[in-house]
Amino acid sequence: MGMAIHQEDFRPEDHARFSRRLAESLEALRALLARPGFGVGPPTVGAELELCLVDRLGFPLPVNREVLARTSDPRVTLELDAFNLEVNLRPGPLAGRPFTALREEVESAVAAVRQAASTQGARVAVTGILPTLREADLGSGALTGEPRYRAMSAAIRQRRGAVPFQVAIRGEEEALALTWNDVTLEGANTSLQYHLRVAPGDFARMYNAAQLATAPVLAVSGNSPLFLGRKLWDETRVALFRQAVDDRGEPGEGGFQPHARVSFGHGWVREGAYELFAEAVALHPPMLPVTGEESPRERVAAGEVPGLDELRLHQSTVWSWNRAIYDPKDGGHLRIEFRALPAGPTTVDMVANGAFLLGLTLALAERVDALLPALPFVHAYGNFIRAARQGLDAELLWPADAAPSPQPVLATELVKRLLPEARRGLVGAGVDTREADTLLGVIERRVSLRRTGAVWQRQVLARLESQMPRRDALAAMLERYLQHAESGAPVHAWPVE
Repeated sequence: MGMAIHQEDFRPEDHARFSRRLAESLEALRALLARPGFGVGPPTVGAELELCLVDRLGFPLPVNREVLARTSDPRVTLELDAFNLEVNLRPGPLAGRPFTALREEVESAVAAVRQAASTQGARVAVTGILPTLREADLGSGALTGEPRYRAMSAAIRQRRGAVPFQVAIRGEEEALALTWNDVTLEGANTSLQYHLRVAPGDFARMYNAAQLATAPVLAVSGNSPLFLGRKLWDETRVALFRQAVDDRGEPGEGGFQPHARVSFGHGWVREGAYELFAEAVALHPPMLPVTGEESPRERVAAGEVPGLDELRLHQSTVWSWNRAIYDPKDGGHLRIEFRALPAGPTTVDMVANGAFLLGLTLALAERVDALLPALPFVHAYGNFIRAARQGLDAELLWPADAAPSPQPVLATELVKRLLPEARRGLVGAGVDTREADTLLGVIERRVSLRRTGAVWQRQVLARLESQMPRRDALAAMLERYLQHAESGAPVHAWPVE
């Protein structure tokens, strides 16, 4: 969940100094983006994978610090809750066989975590939301004991005043209403976040294309249908995340409430990355006001590349589903972080999801200027919510060739229509043709058989519930899930009997 810090208590002057530095950082970023050649280079792809640790019965085991201490792998880091870990995968060229490289790295990193976890009696589960989670697993004691997480929790609770978190999620079959006092609910969510390096001059088109592509890809990638024993959305993560870290208290005078820190965005990007960073600074007060010694203005004036540490830290506390990233490495560059996809079920499924998402983004970017007038942003947001809620059963709105636009189309039909575009985007970027065909073939089979991770979990749970109570059925279902995931077979090939 972002950069490490070593401070937990902040004074008003810390916030004031940090806000001044944010303003200076935006000024420096604008100058940097205007510098000829800045951020230009071949596209690269990387990823971050979040994991859960479970005991022999499949229930969460809060031993992330102990497991981390047992592995020397620098790619492995702590996450929000004590049963979470994150693996940061090394970026590589998009051209060639990038998804094969990512698959191999995921498997090697997870194997290292699995070996370290075994020394603590833990196993690794890769799934969007652990289906065996109980309320007792998510109390304040679940928070990983790191300054960043304690400070973030304190800042969010302080902004809310005495108002507890209210979580309300209504699925097709069941609903959840919950009052909570800490941010630990967010630790239930685990994802695979792809990073794509983008040239500054292409950023607006690529980002808007990513926003368009997210809904149809999410509809066919769902893997989070269960939370606290309830059957909710195909991607319950989407509903839970927004509510679990909402720093807004009761509405103020006139019913006004600031914007949520978790959002799909507020409109199409018109110019470039700068407006997204400026928007994050304008809409959201600092949460972790740690100010460094570097002067971004002086670094830029000297022709150097500033770290912009404060801006990057602030951006890490504003959780857009597709997020703009500035990185000073490699001479400085921009990335899009795709945050909507869940972890799991298997490595093959995850890299297939990524191939579909990145390929479709690349293809749509080529004609996005013609697509945006035919799909007002409010409909793109609606697509995102419907895809998260209903998965393969969602009806999405998509730009039409002639008025009236947009037109409704079933997610399954839209995905079939978009797969050739995704292939064109991948091959056009230099991705190996056979790799593109193999991975997009996984998506095609998933749609044809109508079996995502979310569908499989629901179907197996229904069968098991006819034989045992739900709590036992959830644990038994997860055990089957872990066994099938270890086989490496994509989820569409898993039996439900």
